Parts: sequence; C-alpha cells; structure tokens
Amino acid sequence: MEQHLKTLSENVAGLNQKVEVSISNGALHEFLKGLAVAHNLNFNIAPDINKRITAFFSNERMETVLVYLARQYDLDYSFTGNIISISNYIDPNSISRSGPKEISILFTPGTQTFTMDLKDDSLVTVAKKITQYSGRNIMVLPELYPKRISGYVQDMTAQNAIEKLAIANLFKVTKTNDNSFLLEALKPDEEIVAKSMIDPNSDFAIRKVNRNSGQSSSGTYNISLDSAGKKQITLNIVNLPIKDVIKNIAEQASINYFVYSDLLGNATATVYKLEFDKVLNYILQGTKYTFNVNNGVYMIGDRKDEGLRAHKLIQLKYRSVDSLLPAIPQELRQNVEIQEFKELNSFLLSGSQPQIKEIENFVTELDKTVPMVLIEVILMDVKKSKSIQTGITMGISDSVKTGGTLLGGPGTDFTFGSNDINRFIDQIGLNNVFNIGRVTPNFYVSLKALENNSNVELRQTPKLSALNGHTANLSIGSTRYYSVRTQNVIGSLTPQTVVTEQYIPVEASLAIDIEPFVSGDQQITLNINIDISDFLFNTPINVPPPSASSKFRSIIRVKNEEMIVLGGIERTEKSEEGSGTPFLSRIPLIKWLFSSRTKVDSKTVSVVFIKPTIIN
Repeated sequence: MEQHLKTLSENVAGLNQKVEVSISNGALHEFLKGLAVAHNLNFNIAPDINKRITAFFSNERMETVLVYLARQYDLDYSFTGNIISISNYIDPNSISRSGPKEISILFTPGTQTFTMDLKDDSLVTVAKKITQYSGRNIMVLPELYPKRISGYVQDMTAQNAIEKLAIANLFKVTKTNDNSFLLEALKPDEEIVAKSMIDPNSDFAIRKVNRNSGQSSSGTYNISLDSAGKKQITLNIVNLPIKDVIKNIAEQASINYFVYSDLLGNATATVYKLEFDKVLNYILQGTKYTFNVNNGVYMIGDRKDEGLRAHKLIQLKYRSVDSLLPAIPQELRQNVEIQEFKELNSFLLSGSQPQIKEIENFVTELDKTVPMVLIEVILMDVKKSKSIQTGITMGISDSVKTGGTLLGGPGTDFTFGSNDINRFIDQIGLNNVFNIGRVTPNFYVSLKALENNSNVELRQTPKLSALNGHTANLSIGSTRYYSVRTQNVIGSLTPQTVVTEQYIPVEASLAIDIEPFVSGDQQITLNINIDISDFLFNTPINVPPPSASSKFRSIIRVKNEEMIVLGGIERTEKSEEGSGTPFLSRIPLIKWLFSSRTKVDSKTVSVVFIKPTIIN
C-alpha cells in the first residue's frame, strides 16, 4: 500500500501537498471527503466507514497522512489509475470458513424479554431477529446497513434492548405511531447521551453540538407523549442558535413550521416536559420574533411580517377608554397601533401577538371598579349677639335655650342649648377637626330642632357625589347691584351735561370643593376647600352692599360613614343706630328722654359637618 501511494504520488500532485487540518470527534468519511476536495484527489469511500476521528495535522505530506489513517483506523486502499478506493480492512484470517456466524439472541416468550450477547454482529441481522421473535417491526435506514454492533443485555424488552444497544453503538432509535422502531445514523452535529433519572420513561437523548461557531455550546432534546397523547418537549441547551433549536425540536417532534426571516441570536434554557407552544414562546420572548399557528402550521418570523400581525378589540368593563388609554406605558405601545372607540368603550390593538397580550394583561389589571363617594355636607351658622339699647328700653339678649340630643358614635352624647353650643365651639376650637364617629338619624332631627328654636341657622345641606380622585363642586350664591352715576360736561360754547348711570354687580356665594381619595382599608382622604361670603345688611341702591367672607382649606382622613366636624369659621358684624326728636334729642341730659340708640355686636361661627359614604 505504501509503495502504491509513493508510485502514485509521482503523477498526482495532491499526494505531495502539505496538510493543515484539525478535527475533533468528526466523521471519518467526511474527513476523507474534505481531504479529497482540498487537495484535488479522487477518493471512492465505502459507505461502511462510520468511525469518528480526532486529529491534528500540520505541515505533513498527504501521502504520509493517508498511511497514518490506514494504520490507525484499519483502512484498506485499492488503486485504479488515479482513483483511490478506501474501505474497511478485513483480516482474511478472521473470515470463518464454517459458514455465517450465529448471533447469540435468547428470547423468553412468557415475559417477552431478550438476552443478547453481540460481538461485532450486523445491525440488520440483529434487527431482523428481534422482529421475528417479538413481532415488533424494526426498520434500518440505508446508512446503517454496514453497521456492526456489540453489547450484552439480559432480560430486557425489545424497546429497552434496542435503546441500550443504540447508546452503546451510537445510533438513533425513533418510535413511530404504529409502535414500530426506526433506526438511523447520527448526524454530524449530533451526539447520543444517556438521560438522567428525572425521566424514567426515556433512556437517551440527542445532543446537538455546534462545531463551527468556535463557541462553547451544547444541547439535548427529547420528545415524549403525555397521557392525552400531546407531545412534551424536554431540552437542555447552552448558547445554541435560536434557529437551530427550533429546527431540531420541530424535526424530532414532527411539527410543521415555516420561517419567514433569519432568526438571529442564541438561547440557553433547561425545560422539562413542556408543549411546543410554550417552549417557542419562551425562546422568542425578548426578541423581535414571534410565531402564529394556522391549521397546525407554525409560522415564525419578525413581528412585523405579514401573517404574524394580530388584531384585538379590548372592551373595558369598569373604566372609561379616554381615562385608561393614556396610562399605557410607551414601552408597551411601541410598534402597536391603538385606535380608540368611545362608542364601544373599547380600543383596537394592531401589532404582534405577544405585545397585544402584554397590553391586554396590563389593561385588565387597571380595569377595576372606581369607588364613588357620597358626601353629605351640613353648614351650621351659630349666631351670638349683644345689643345695648338706650332710651325707652335697654337689655342684653342671647340665643334661646333649647333642648335636644345629638347622637354620635359609641359613647358620644351631645346636648345642645345656647350655653352648650358655646362650649361645643370652644371644644373644637377655630379651624380644628373633631371626629364624632357614626351618627344616627336622630342627629339630623336634633339639628333641625336647633334651627327651629333660633339657636343656629343651617345654611345648606347639600349631598355631593364624586368618583374616587375627582373633585365635587358646589356653588350657590346671590348677586346684588349698586348704581354709580357719572356726570360729564360736553362742549364749550353750549355745554351739555351727560349723566351716565351704571349698575355694578356684587356677588355673595357658598362654594365647596371636595376631592375624595379612597384607600384599600376603606379610609377616605378629603381635600376640602370652602369659601363662604354673605351680605351683612341692606343698603340704598347707590351704596355698595357690605359683605363678609370666610375661607377654609383642610386635608382630613376619615373612615367610611363617619362624620367629622370642622372647627368654627368666624365672622363678626358691628352696627350702631339712633333715632329721636329733632333738636331735643341733642340736648344733654334730657336727650335720653327724647331719643333711642341701639348698638349691636354680633358674631357668626360656621361649623361644617361632613360625612363621606363609599358607594360600590
């Protein structure tokens, strides 16, 4: 053989060329094919060469490399002109002259188990024997026809025995739907590895090895069926290209798919018995790719590709579309078109299915019932006055004593008379807050009794309602006018006097702004703004009416259905009047007999009762 190669090298330049090559656990027949292409050699490689090679050659002649391969891997060369035929070397002494070798296979019909002792036996012959004994069809693909196997198994079923032989002799076993077995060779980028005990129904898996990227990567895949017949995927991948992961899973699981764009990026994952949809969703999550399923076919590609875009109409149950739409974060809205339909209280999403699903989940979290708060407001004016009247009569007056009981929360009992009102105002102070708890209907009866007996005056008792976080407004008032006369002289030779009269409006009103915020523990925070203005007394038409105003701003926190009292808002009024007989009423001493004078000092304290109630 060496002499033939040396003689052939005189005419074939490729045998004299230097070899620079490195290979790790590669197929020997593929390595020989690569050498032939690189050095313009004619090789006829036998199909039964299925050994694997790990070697490194640097600056070595091609002739020497072929001699090394023949000795190291038991190869035989035959020569026809410039064609080198390469086959496995067969020792003539090992050929039995007594006929075909008997394969050692023992089958036990009662337990349907096999005991095998195989030593370099033909895989085709072994598969045929197992089929004859067990009735399970075993198909061997053509690339495994020359395959010879060795191994020993004892008391194993046909399936377990075949799987163990596959692990020991490096080929794949696939179980078909008709309960048959298909034996095929490993691909160049595949390795077979034993499975861990995490899955007792699976004995081996296929590891995909990425040999060309120069990166450390590996992957194992296994497809099984659950009790319902659905395909379950178990995989363990490290830094593998996404496109290769999807391809390998789809091929092993016999899943139909189309890829519309180049899938870039790598994936690292470990999953145990998940459906293909979930595995695909996890792998593509965080990338610009997505998938859609149409009649059992998976369409995979860029989110913007035709056939992968989706449309979804989201109808809100509790919130209004115009208030919720601005709350969607800009990150979620990228590459998704959102159209608002107020008539349907919904909006239409157009874009990729994963983004639409993410927006839908976000909207569902916000589409909750907004609490409504009913706010009862009672404005009570407590008037205190002192008058001095000289002349015929004089005296001091105060509010008439009245009875009545104000029922508050547990342990709270108010009794209102003129003195009691004063003590009540002194207790809460000015601009203070006092919580009287839950009140009963008798509370309103008592206030009405106080008003009828002239102790107090109820300015307004409005009931306001507002959604949580929105402001309820109330404004009630009156307008008075006073005249302003303007006199102008026009012209110089014949002057004319022009009198202009204007009526200027003056307003007095009650304005209340309350903004409620309901917390999760049924506490209510109220932002309160109260503005009260009132006319003091009547005046002539040409005199501006005097007015008094009070403003109150506060932020309070109260429980549901509890009533609070806001401290007094005080307004004062002073007036002095006199009447008498002309001339005599101005004479000292005797003027007391012919005149009457009245001096009044009055004070009005406004007390605000507020009771919020949550309406669900």
